[in-house]
Amino acid sequence: MKKNNSDLFLNSILGFLGLLLILLLFAVLTRVVFPRIENTRDDSDESMISSIIQVEVLNGCGVPGLATTFTNKLRENGFDVVESGNADTFDIKETLVVDRSGNLDNAKKVAKALGVSDKNVIQELASTYFLDATIIIGSDYKQLKLN
Repeated sequence: MKKNNSDLFLNSILGFLGLLLILLLFAVLTRVVFPRIENTRDDSDESMISSIIQVEVLNGCGVPGLATTFTNKLRENGFDVVESGNADTFDIKETLVVDRSGNLDNAKKVAKALGVSDKNVIQELASTYFLDATIIIGSDYKQLKLN
């Protein structure tokens, strides 16, 4: 009787190991026949880049609440304003749009939406800024528009 129990136990272990071996062979064969496809996405693919332009709005002329007013108007027009506040100085005469990401086209879109001349679009790349452009509102703010 003991021999039957030990034979049954040994046969069960051998059956389990055989099943495990078959599963491993199947996995290896499927890996050889169907190799993994590497990620072929091109990081420069513009279709993957968000169409929302992220901006920062800074008050450069000292009029109280100006950055908040423009933040609200820009958000109403589809821009993602990630930060607003005061510029380092309040003596900015003409509004500036500063390209921060290296995508000058986005900065020009912001300038066009505000009615800012292309001569007031400058490039000052900052890898630590996670936004497309900085808008520094100048004393000419009454002449600005939004589409």
